[in-house]
Amino acid sequence: MSYKQGMDKVDLHAKLASFQDHWSPKIVGALNGQHVKLAKFCGEFVWHQHEGEDELFLVLRGQLEIHLRGRSPVVLNEGELFIVPRGVEHKPVAAEEAHVLLFEPAATVNTGDVRDHRTIIAPESI
Repeated sequence: MSYKQGMDKVDLHAKLASFQDHWSPKIVGALNGQHVKLAKFCGEFVWHQHEGEDELFLVLRGQLEIHLRGRSPVVLNEGELFIVPRGVEHKPVAAEEAHVLLFEPAATVNTGDVRDHRTIIAPESI
């Protein structure tokens, strides 16, 4: 993302309306080596962890559960956020479509230590 793009405001609703795919985060901003991403979640994701990165989930619409090994799921409603610390195995689950803002280091891969058909190494900027 270029510096000029960083000088424009970002309409999160318009950005979310521009794509339909689930579990495919899109970059909408960058700062200090971090990416701000938007994603639509529906169903269950894969159990994974990020050894070197914390991951912030902010629910903009709907409800999201963050499943954690050995702990009850954390239920997030609209306007709530949760930070998964680095090295903690987790699995996001959305019974119905949820719109989520993610804030994480630019090098973060969505499936962490797992590589499968949902892995996105270089997310699209929108």
